[in-house]
Amino acid sequence: MNSTATDVVRLLTVRGETLAVAESLTGGLVAADITSVPGASKAFRGSVTAYATELKQELLGVDAGLLAARGAVDPQVAAQMAAGVRKALGADWGLATTGVAGPDPQDGQPVGTVFVAVDGPFGADSGSAPGGKVEGLRLNGDRAEIRRESVRSVLALLLTELVGEHTGNERAQDTEQNGGF
Repeated sequence: MNSTATDVVRLLTVRGETLAVAESLTGGLVAADITSVPGASKAFRGSVTAYATELKQELLGVDAGLLAARGAVDPQVAAQMAAGVRKALGADWGLATTGVAGPDPQDGQPVGTVFVAVDGPFGADSGSAPGGKVEGLRLNGDRAEIRRESVRSVLALLLTELVGEHTGNERAQDTEQNGGF
């Protein structure tokens, strides 16, 4: 069981918030990690594995012009996937993965190019722009390693946002408990 997934489920459950996932290159691995956590049903709404490019537009509402111009491996596509799954499945938070796991390049992008995104109810002081947050990755390794690291990265991105959503007082208390850092 993934400890980051455990932390994500725990925080979402405590906050009374929900999560939905849109996956491309990870093909359901993010959802599998989340649902491996006991009690995940309290926070996890579901997922859409939109492996085919046209499904990103049809199921998740990704702009067709964007897909035609840039292909599926693009930071804006990742952001729109996260926002689209959040809306489609009625969740507080949406996650997305899109990229090239190999063995061949795709949409002019080399193997290991990945974009992960989170969309959620960001507070005014969260530091995230409206529309969510996207992280671009250049990963090494074989297909399985790229996919696993993509899962780890998108869950870590969400965890960072969830922890960052604490109020200033909660953050100060956590700092005191952790040696003042």
